[in-house]
Amino acid sequence: MTLRLVEFVVAGNEASDLLPVRSAALLRAYGARRGFWTVLDEGPVERCLALLLERVDGEWTDLHVRADAGVENGRTEDGEALAHHDGWVYVFGSHFGSKAGPLRPRRAFVARFREDDAATGPVPVHVVRNSFRLHRAVNDALAASPFTLLPAGERVRERFIVETLARGTAREKSWVSRLAPDDLPLNVEAAVFTPAGTVLLGLRFPVTDAGEPILVEVAGVPGMFTADPTWPRAVGAYVLTGVTPPGQLTGFRAITPTVDGGYAAVIGSIDALGKGSVLLDDHPGGGEVTSRHVRFRLPAGETGETGGKRRLVGEEVADLAPFHHVEGVAELDGRPFYVTDEDHRVALWVG
Repeated sequence: MTLRLVEFVVAGNEASDLLPVRSAALLRAYGARRGFWTVLDEGPVERCLALLLERVDGEWTDLHVRADAGVENGRTEDGEALAHHDGWVYVFGSHFGSKAGPLRPRRAFVARFREDDAATGPVPVHVVRNSFRLHRAVNDALAASPFTLLPAGERVRERFIVETLARGTAREKSWVSRLAPDDLPLNVEAAVFTPAGTVLLGLRFPVTDAGEPILVEVAGVPGMFTADPTWPRAVGAYVLTGVTPPGQLTGFRAITPTVDGGYAAVIGSIDALGKGSVLLDDHPGGGEVTSRHVRFRLPAGETGETGGKRRLVGEEVADLAPFHHVEGVAELDGRPFYVTDEDHRVALWVG
């Protein structure tokens, strides 16, 4: 596959995920024929929203979007995944920690904003920090699944779980009741809403003992943002089979819906090389892995709510070697678009 590179410099930062703009008003406001949302991966969510826009003359431009999270300004970090639902753009935090741990409560958040609002001025962003409630729900769903998971490793368990529990206990944090010593740290890297209104969360970690990537289906995410909020619940877990080379460990990096009712995704390494990852110290085979563009479908009418099939057969669309760090994918007008995690720039690759 031949790809064309379009480079941007947006706040001197790298990009995570790629979400097509659906708002006609937003595109008109900037004279664009198409565009994508991305989220920058350093800083609080209200400072990390950006648009990549193709103007009607074919030129690309970027926009660092002004936003306001109100009382939650400055209280989040590490937005990783974007998803559309009912006119809203949702932003999911990684729910992970730094490369050496521990877990960070600031990363356990979901935010949303109205896409049309970006056409007229500063964007009001509603942030809900869940204090590890989603961590608890997903870990419980994984424990109840029929899959055998790759063990975390002793250093990972110590740095991410034991140390988080110790810090929370010392600071008398109520969220310590939502962590357990045998939990796995979660790294949420991808998200997409299903037609039923549930969310498929693509995990970069954990993976199965065969190194295959895992999806966890979560219901009730919009309920977090109501006047009388309720918390999401995990309703099932899936494993994507047939796309992980033997001997490798692959996690989800991005997910997007396709026009035929299926999903496209990028899978790749479970953590980045050369950045002091404790996860790779325990699982060195999970780093030297190139990215792949794949597709899959959920069985018709069968989601976690109804106990659907748990193993999804994936199909490879493209081997994206030598890229190790593809962070977002979109399919528009029969063409693939990718965004890669680059030092101090945003790199959009157009197929």
